[in-house]
Amino acid sequence: MLRAANKIAPCRETAQQGAVRIFLSIATLLAVTAPARADESSPPPAPVAELSATDAVILGVVEGITEFLPISSTGHLIIANHLLELEAEVPLRDAAGQPLWHRPPSASDPAGQPLTLKISADTYAVVIQVGAILAVVSLYWASLLAMLHGLTGRDAAGLRLLRNLFLAFVPVAAVGLAASGLIETHLFSLGTVIIGLVAGAVLMVWVERYRRRTAATLPAEKEPSDLTVAESLKIGFFQCLALWPGTSRSMVTIVGGYLAGLSPKRAAEFSFLLGLPVLAGAAVVKGWRSGPAMIEVFGWSNVLLGMAVAAISAAAAVKFLVAFLTRHGLAAFAIYRLLLAAVIASVFYL
Repeated sequence: MLRAANKIAPCRETAQQGAVRIFLSIATLLAVTAPARADESSPPPAPVAELSATDAVILGVVEGITEFLPISSTGHLIIANHLLELEAEVPLRDAAGQPLWHRPPSASDPAGQPLTLKISADTYAVVIQVGAILAVVSLYWASLLAMLHGLTGRDAAGLRLLRNLFLAFVPVAAVGLAASGLIETHLFSLGTVIIGLVAGAVLMVWVERYRRRTAATLPAEKEPSDLTVAESLKIGFFQCLALWPGTSRSMVTIVGGYLAGLSPKRAAEFSFLLGLPVLAGAAVVKGWRSGPAMIEVFGWSNVLLGMAVAAISAAAAVKFLVAFLTRHGLAAFAIYRLLLAAVIASVFYL
């Protein structure tokens, strides 16, 4: 009988139990993060700009479905923001007519950076990733528990898995923090998304052929906990490619998993777990820098709605991807990426 500690597998629970777990997680998040008001009887301030419930649901579905599929969630959200007309760069003002600031004027930056609808929408796209995080926590909490047991010396495989996730996280964390300003300023555009989609498709076709050619020489079921230090770091450096919008974090980590000898299923599951610190780190950094301004623009209700929808759709996408990759590999997603790039180029540039 296979040891549970050596397997990364979702907890066997009913859909209803999973939904309740996600709901309770979101409710807890709200209780922890909701800002206190001096006068509890006073209503919250009205949002400066409109983000309708329909917009929130659309963005939540796009985030949840695309976050863990190898087709680029950032790229799809940039496209969605464009189609929903959330890209205006006109400086926003509050109800009293005073300017709102993304970065207030300072000695080092006397002009400051005015808050715009585009900045708020870009922040929203990152913050609602919390919903996708909660989906993975709900489905893979048994693996998270194994890692906690590993810290206390009760699960050697869980400790190795935790080590490998940490090693794979460090490169993208370092590069992402160092280059975050450059990425936000120069790379969030439809043109960069098209480049990322096409380049990612080419990489996926190549690595799928490589995997099929070398499949006979690989172990029957190498576990993520069996990765070496060098293999884990290799996956981490591959993940840095996902900082280019349109590339897909899920795609590059699955590619790195293939090259490290993981099966499609195990590579996908390692990618899901690796997404937890990466997505959480991005949401915390973006939320710290721009979260209060985003809430002032959009209000709380639709932010939480987007998170909830992202959680439910991400849970469905995770289960779909594991089953699909096991049977068909990455080739179909490469074709999708090329078609999507062609559609974007035709609609917005030709």
